Amino acid sequence: MKSQQRQRIIMVPYPAQGHITPMLQLATAFCDRGLQPVVVVPNFIYNRIVSRAKVDKGIVLESIPDGLEEDEQCNFFTIGFAMENYMPIHLEHLLRGFLEGDGVVCVVVDLLASWAIDVAGRCGIPAAGFWPAMFATYNLISAIPDMIRIGLITENGTPLHRGLARILPGQPMLNTEELPWLVGNSASRKSRFMFWLKTLHRSRSLPWLLVNSFSEGDDEEQLLTSPLVPHPRIFQVRPLTRQSKSNPSLWEEDRTCIDWLNSQKTSSVMYVSFGSWVGPIGDEMIRELALGLEATQRPFIWVLGATWRAGLPSGYLDRVAGHGKVVTWAPQKEVLEHVAVGCYLTHCGWNSTMEAIECRKPLLCYPVSGDQFLNCSYIVRVWGIGIQLDEMERTVIEDGVRRVMEDGAEMRTRVMDLKGRLMGKEARARAADSLTAFFDALDSHRAGIDDCLSCITSSV
Repeated sequence: MKSQQRQRIIMVPYPAQGHITPMLQLATAFCDRGLQPVVVVPNFIYNRIVSRAKVDKGIVLESIPDGLEEDEQCNFFTIGFAMENYMPIHLEHLLRGFLEGDGVVCVVVDLLASWAIDVAGRCGIPAAGFWPAMFATYNLISAIPDMIRIGLITENGTPLHRGLARILPGQPMLNTEELPWLVGNSASRKSRFMFWLKTLHRSRSLPWLLVNSFSEGDDEEQLLTSPLVPHPRIFQVRPLTRQSKSNPSLWEEDRTCIDWLNSQKTSSVMYVSFGSWVGPIGDEMIRELALGLEATQRPFIWVLGATWRAGLPSGYLDRVAGHGKVVTWAPQKEVLEHVAVGCYLTHCGWNSTMEAIECRKPLLCYPVSGDQFLNCSYIVRVWGIGIQLDEMERTVIEDGVRRVMEDGAEMRTRVMDLKGRLMGKEARARAADSLTAFFDALDSHRAGIDDCLSCITSSV
């Protein structure tokens, strides 16, 4: 930045593991640029970060009340209610307090926490959006009005045609039943669709959007300036993972799995994790996955919370104790980096996908909801670094594991090449240049405001 160092930049992530991780990584990049990032989270997240997570020096954490009871279940709907009805007034109070001090350069808002855009506006602070997922998913959400116009979906987001469709040019085919808001029953789907419409409407007022994605060349650069998203201006800031030493896990990690991995042969272990939210899989699928992993007779680490272990077959943990390790939570990056791990069975969350590529692991994919289906399409159909399980059934799982572990030489070669393209020296330089361009745009914006104020003052 051209102005004095250590000015505050306020950052508001959506309060979930997959959003806080990249926001803290971006905060580290801001620290390196001489800014003072202040990451604002609701109380229930703050308490977890303070007790469990490692946050890079220089990042300030601030908590605001969320209105949630101590034992209240936190899900998409309870969090959404808190964000819309309880948290705005507390964020506004915090921002106005900062304005009375050294001021605020900008508020960076996770688009899924779009409520904070209006708060920044009321305080007269410029706001930039942050998209924590793949940029292709942002284009998909941005295309909602066009999908309605051409009759692909109704005004409530319900697909009017079933099957594969190429929704956007340059993107892989996607099943119309796999759109990001199609989760749960009809009422849930409608509510999620309304959430995306509100997010899309609010984001149109943003002058800038930082995306946790990357550029692979001319095609991606064209997408970044696509007529689909004429406003805001897009800045890709991926890769971020190498810029941060934070370990922002909100869950207690079982580190015994690292010692266990040390005793296994190179590339012999399956790592299985569906992230911090495994609800949609259900007991029956957990049972089938358990039996499929057992049938492979291969060593595996499976991240499975205690709540969902009721789906395990009777006596399962004792039967697999010799070659399988089931943990409540794992230090995922360390596990994926380990030479003993040969494959990752994943839900295809964006952070997990990027960590797998960084650690050069081929993927066995079973997307569950949200952006995971589009991520899976890129993994399987575009990048060729994994295969998709058509169903969670023991023989399908057993066959998928065999194909990746025994016949996956080409996938392993491609994932090594992909890591170089997406996270190598040139990619990091492009991301750094993009971040510099954002700061330049922010400086120009502030200079323009100062000029306007000078003109007003001189004319009075």
